[in-house]
Amino acid sequence: LPPLHYEVDPEAVVAAVRAALDALLPQIPDCAGIVMSTQMHSVVLVDGAGRALTNAVTWLDQRVRAPHPDGGTFFEALAGRLGETARRELGNELRPGLPIGTLFWLAQRGELPPGATPLTMADYVLTRIAGAPPGIELTNAAASGALDVGAGEWHRAALAALGLDALDWPAIRPLDEPAGAYAAHGRPIPCYRPVGDAQCALLGAGLEPGELSINIATGSQVSLLRDEPATGDYQLRPFFDGRFLATLSGLPAGRALNLLVALLTELAAAHGAPIDNPWPYLLRAAEAAPDSDLRVNLAFFDGAEGWPGAIERIDESNLTAGGLFRAAFRQMAENYHAAALRLSPERAWERLVLTGGLARQAAPLRDLIAGRFGVSYRLGPEEDALAGLLALALVCSGRAASAMEASRLVRAATTSASL
Repeated sequence: LPPLHYEVDPEAVVAAVRAALDALLPQIPDCAGIVMSTQMHSVVLVDGAGRALTNAVTWLDQRVRAPHPDGGTFFEALAGRLGETARRELGNELRPGLPIGTLFWLAQRGELPPGATPLTMADYVLTRIAGAPPGIELTNAAASGALDVGAGEWHRAALAALGLDALDWPAIRPLDEPAGAYAAHGRPIPCYRPVGDAQCALLGAGLEPGELSINIATGSQVSLLRDEPATGDYQLRPFFDGRFLATLSGLPAGRALNLLVALLTELAAAHGAPIDNPWPYLLRAAEAAPDSDLRVNLAFFDGAEGWPGAIERIDESNLTAGGLFRAAFRQMAENYHAAALRLSPERAWERLVLTGGLARQAAPLRDLIAGRFGVSYRLGPEEDALAGLLALALVCSGRAASAMEASRLVRAATTSASL
């Protein structure tokens, strides 16, 4: 592939999903339905018969960073055509890697098949395995970058401005409406539209009004539930039950910390004595280290807020492994607090919900976050995405009247099971 391009064969994904279902379903003879969550921001163009016209282009694709014939980059041309008002209405998270950028790139090059339908990779899989007509659920529609989030409809004016109005945009369908059926041993099993993985995980975490979610994994996201689609200096995403998420994503976390780990373990690896798992020592050292003037800006990657990163105010007493990681954790806590104030200057939270592998693993980080916010926290479930899928299954099967009710049922069941 050319530089900046990242594509996946959608038929390979279809085959993998079929293989997984065919291996699992014989063990679940009473399966009543299939719900799906998907990594967001992918796009496959299909024709009227549902046949793929392109590979699946994922969020890793950065082709819009390439030079535009009129100067600047394709992304800059895209942003200029939209304008500030449309960008806010689209959720305020326009960036390279979104499907709307890929489609704009194709349109500008005359490579956009007229009348084609853009689908997520997961929705394409659904058309292939379950005979589903083209469609999409609201959370994934927003992830395309083409949804008027407040209205819950495709942003027709923005699509026209970008030359994307000749596409046959898929119908936005309800969460609990069967999209098709998977034939398993002669028995049709209803399949439901895939939802966005971020919203699914927050549903599984049981996020409630008055709680602030901080997800800490490879990167970090800070999120707050909203009843109304109020825009601001943050991203706005649809959630379930007609609610919305005010979100700030892309905050430095595990990916940046791994650079520090690599630095501290480089010599050992070079001398043939690699450290299998340095994290237990680093966490103990960070917990034992005193607070100091050492400052670590974790914005080590291009595009991160505050880039480029830095390590500052070093002296002979604070430049230790424990001191370095304690300073990094302290800066993460400061980042989360600053992000939370952007979401809600009036501090509309009473408790924190910490999720993600790093949040569960790093007690010193949790303590610094709780200290900075001055409120209590709870840990989300270890498998929040699976808990979210279970909640969706309760909704789609009619066993819960709303996603919030389903989330509370799952949380109560998993909490009692862990006692």
